[in-house]
Amino acid sequence: MARYTQASCRLCRREGLKLFLKGERCYTDKCAIERRNYPPGEHGQGRPKFSEYSIQLREKQKLRRMYGILESQFRRYFAMADRARGVTGETLLQILERRMDNIVYRLGFATSRAEARQLVRHGHFRVNGRKVDIPSYLVRTGDAVSVRERSRQVTRIQEALELAQRRGVPEWLAIDPPTFTGIVKAFPTRADLTMPINEKLVVELYSK
Repeated sequence: MARYTQASCRLCRREGLKLFLKGERCYTDKCAIERRNYPPGEHGQGRPKFSEYSIQLREKQKLRRMYGILESQFRRYFAMADRARGVTGETLLQILERRMDNIVYRLGFATSRAEARQLVRHGHFRVNGRKVDIPSYLVRTGDAVSVRERSRQVTRIQEALELAQRRGVPEWLAIDPPTFTGIVKAFPTRADLTMPINEKLVVELYSK
């Protein structure tokens, strides 16, 4: 499975905002954005000129990197959203939110999507009682995502759940910490997604 293996903080600096790729580190003053709020590289502190295309590209890259998805898979998600009924941009965001690794992250079983992806790949989670170890698996309304019995003592999961209880989970999800189980109450609406993304620019980019 192809994946990005280089420094995550460079991605946040390149996009100019926190993508929360490093879990708890992103909430501290050790975050790269807090220390060096400019793009990486020799010319990072210059004054770049942005064309219409570059603005659309940066918006797409922000969204893709936020969810840790490579270009080919992102294009497939866009094609799915384009074929579906409704607003293409909002449907695209909804598909990304339905990914198994994102659900694990949103429920608080992991401190970042990268950590959630690893935990899912190692088989720590079940959906409706069945083992799911595919990070790109798309959950449906009413699905119950739970930590398998033997994995409930994993320190990373316990610590992440304690941190999540202080922050809370999205309204479209429900979590029962004692049973390590989360429920997908509904698909998220655009109002539920507070990320600083203009999905219309992504649609315009792929519609050319």
